[in-house]
Amino acid sequence: MKKMIIVLLAILALIAIYLVIKGPSFYNTGIDLKENTAEQWGNVESAYQRRADLIPNIVNTAKGYAEFEQETLTKVIEARSKATAVQIDPSNITPAQLEQFQQVQSGLSSALARLLAVFERYPDLKANENFKELINELERTENRINVERNRFNETVNPYNKHLKKFPNNILNNFIGNFETMDYFEAAEGSENAPEVEFDFGTN
Repeated sequence: MKKMIIVLLAILALIAIYLVIKGPSFYNTGIDLKENTAEQWGNVESAYQRRADLIPNIVNTAKGYAEFEQETLTKVIEARSKATAVQIDPSNITPAQLEQFQQVQSGLSSALARLLAVFERYPDLKANENFKELINELERTENRINVERNRFNETVNPYNKHLKKFPNNILNNFIGNFETMDYFEAAEGSENAPEVEFDFGTN
């Protein structure tokens, strides 16, 4: 019985020594990787905000040409309002928050895609130089959103691996309060929306 207690104490001592030696390195690396994801998430939100900022200008430019499309214009403005209302704490991105953010952004993408489809019926609007530049900027912004979203996922990957690898997963139970993070996955079908490629060559 005495030997068993000694062995148990020795094991506990080894665990304590290991935690003291490896713990700070694990924790500090976890903080660095989590900060990377938070910083990149800021870039994701910035790209989406850029899209939101373009929408009022697109709508206002189109009003004079597509005056019979008020309902469609209103739905885009409402979807934009919902999308910009969802804010995520980059230091504590939860799966529920990420899902909510994805849903409202997908809703805005769908509303915007319907609006752009309507605009195709107005050749005078498509010939407007200001409208052309806004649509080109929207296309560039959509590309930037995809880039930043992919980069965010690239920062999540090493962070999650750091937490899941042995013996880090055990260390995390003792000294860390880190949680794995979800990847940003666009809603099914939304990778093709909104369609912003106008044929400006035909008036």
